[in-house]
Amino acid sequence: MNTYAYARVSARDQNLDRQIAAFEEFGVERDHIFSDKKSGKDFERKGYKRLLRKLKAGDLLVIKSIDRLGRNYDRIISEWTYITNTLGADILVLDMPLLDTRAKTDTLVGRFLSDVVLQVLSFVAQNERENIKARQAEGIRIAKQKGVKFGRPARTYSEHFLSVASDFLEKRVSSREAASELGISRENFYYHVKKIKSRLS
Repeated sequence: MNTYAYARVSARDQNLDRQIAAFEEFGVERDHIFSDKKSGKDFERKGYKRLLRKLKAGDLLVIKSIDRLGRNYDRIISEWTYITNTLGADILVLDMPLLDTRAKTDTLVGRFLSDVVLQVLSFVAQNERENIKARQAEGIRIAKQKGVKFGRPARTYSEHFLSVASDFLEKRVSSREAASELGISRENFYYHVKKIKSRLS
């Protein structure tokens, strides 16, 4: 039997150290810890897929909390069932010891409690993801009302470029001459002239 662990954070600038420290304290070997820095909305994650290829019957998968596994209610339940029933591995959630399939929940009450806790925590994980998205959308809406601009900033052009482009539009120079003066290709020149034409008209 091997013990593996899975850690996840949503963004590349977030830190996995707290989860990894908890796994090492539990006794998971460092090379048995798989991780992703990606959203929990689905399970299309490289680290998670590598983990599934390793898991065998009798192995143990340790996760810090259910939302580290994912944040999609239906998929959490589906993946949990696949790991425990199809692969035959066990799962332990460190932050919720009741979710420990090694106990095999021998009684009907035990299985019921385990299933209820899993479903409640899965619901909470998805609900939190939806709340985060709602807060982000609200923040963007308020920022736009205050005049905050999103997306790439508008490109600024030098006075030299604007002068040459103006000469071209007023037919004082050809496109070849203008492009040569600016040291760019004619296609590139046409592209930028089209973008600033309204400014010069």
